Amino acid sequence: MHHDTDLINIVAVGLVVAFVLGALANRLRMSPLVGYLVAGIIVGPFTPGFVADQDLANQLAELGVMLLMFGVGLHFSLKDLLEVKAIAIPGAIVQIAVATLLGWLLAWGMGWSPINGFVFGLALSVASTVVLLRAMEERRLLDTRRGRIAVGWLIVEDLAMVLALVLLPALAGVIADSEALAEGASLRSMAGTIAVALFKTLVQVSLFVAVMLVVGRRVIPWTLEKIAGTGSRELFTLAVLAIALGVAFGSAMLFGVSFALGAFFAGMLLNESELSHKAANDSLPLRDAFAVLFFVSVGMLFDPMILIEHPWQVLATFLIIVVGKSLAAYGIVRLFRHPKGTALTISVSLAQIGEFSFILASLGVALDLLPSTGRDLILAGALLSIVVNPLLFAWLSGREARLAADAAALEAAEVHEPDAPAVPDHVSGHAILVGYGRVGSQLAELLHQRGVPLVVIEDDADLVARARAAGLYAVRGNAASEAVMLEAAPGRAGMAIFAIPQALEAGETIERMKTLNPSITVLARAHSDAEVRHLLEHGADGAVLAERELAFSLAEMVMSTPPYRPARQPGGEGSTPAAA
Repeated sequence: MHHDTDLINIVAVGLVVAFVLGALANRLRMSPLVGYLVAGIIVGPFTPGFVADQDLANQLAELGVMLLMFGVGLHFSLKDLLEVKAIAIPGAIVQIAVATLLGWLLAWGMGWSPINGFVFGLALSVASTVVLLRAMEERRLLDTRRGRIAVGWLIVEDLAMVLALVLLPALAGVIADSEALAEGASLRSMAGTIAVALFKTLVQVSLFVAVMLVVGRRVIPWTLEKIAGTGSRELFTLAVLAIALGVAFGSAMLFGVSFALGAFFAGMLLNESELSHKAANDSLPLRDAFAVLFFVSVGMLFDPMILIEHPWQVLATFLIIVVGKSLAAYGIVRLFRHPKGTALTISVSLAQIGEFSFILASLGVALDLLPSTGRDLILAGALLSIVVNPLLFAWLSGREARLAADAAALEAAEVHEPDAPAVPDHVSGHAILVGYGRVGSQLAELLHQRGVPLVVIEDDADLVARARAAGLYAVRGNAASEAVMLEAAPGRAGMAIFAIPQALEAGETIERMKTLNPSITVLARAHSDAEVRHLLEHGADGAVLAERELAFSLAEMVMSTPPYRPARQPGGEGSTPAAA
């Protein structure tokens, strides 16, 4: 193949293989991340067949890191952290310290230097945001106290890793340079050099933070509001991406901080805007695409021979992630006198590693702070832990089911940990409204005013809170999940209305609803004739094509306005069109 098609090759082949394996992993009830990483292994240099350009993969991965960090900042909630700060902050710090120490001990046993062990242990200490949030959402735990503790814990871990990404490059030249000691430099002079490097980095970061808080907090939301006022969706999406990547690039060029930190701050400041939800939705497709390429590029770095050459080290790494971290988290949560159910949920949630571990490992290898074997061990541990994590959650769910009485007692002992309110038994013949966005919320208001009993299904926490504040029953989660759908009591409902724009997802859910309750009437929203056919084929009784209904409404308005309004004849009944 020609050299000038390398970028096309890696994007096309990488995304196709990632899609196939991600879909297969999802089918096997594993995280799609496993599929993406395996896709990278397949197109990488350590397996036969097609080999993608590693340099281009690294650059695409850097874009993926920026957009991932932008997404983390966009969903960063200081309010959520402060709500559970008493347990999340000390818990996360102690757990990071324990995991880092365990990783350091393993590295010491393999004959690595102390700094190698430190970076290795640090990479094993942080859980994957993607895996944790997805697991929590599927089990409707985000609105519970244990869910908020887990998310707060994760926020502290993420902040610690952001700080590590900033400081490691500054320390790399000093700590990794053993020649200074060999040439007779004293420990005091080494400590002084490290202190100067740290001070310089913290000054640069402080200047960046000050500029972002003083200027960025005003300019970024103001810019987004002005662009939104133009009504151009393309410009709005472009503005979001320009802010994310522009701030990341500018922060690196002007202040010497990492792309990741700049993107994180851009997202965090954008989170304060009323348009943050729209910004998150509009940037999501590109963010997801580059995130997939990031995981593919990480998989390309993995040498499968590590499983044969260092099996015991792989096993030890896996045990540190799944057992060591979990025991540390369990002990800390129990030390703070939280119930066993909460402690087990936190432990299982954190028994995996993901994107931050990969970023740290790649940075460590690039800075000569971690041997390539360490990166391979981290990748092997991540793959195994992500595969095992759903099994641990299944075990936890089974345990809670078997010990229903104990679980009820534990929930009663916890402070303010209600699950999403179920539909009361006396409510029947109600309408289930799937989606409480712009269309769904307006429809809900109209139906509620007319006395129609409503149950809303929505996966966005803010929209769920808004629906409940409006006096509606609301279930948090994705309607495609059978457990979430059953929470809305479709068996005794009279109607279901799908206000979400995802016709494929709606079709699958409609089919399940019709199987459960054949007499339920289902209406859905579509954006094309093909979507209308898909919805009707899956059991919908009616599908509203948005553009067609808009045309009908405009036509009605035209025909009710002179000179097109039919005029009644003066001398008799009936009417004729007004004269032109």
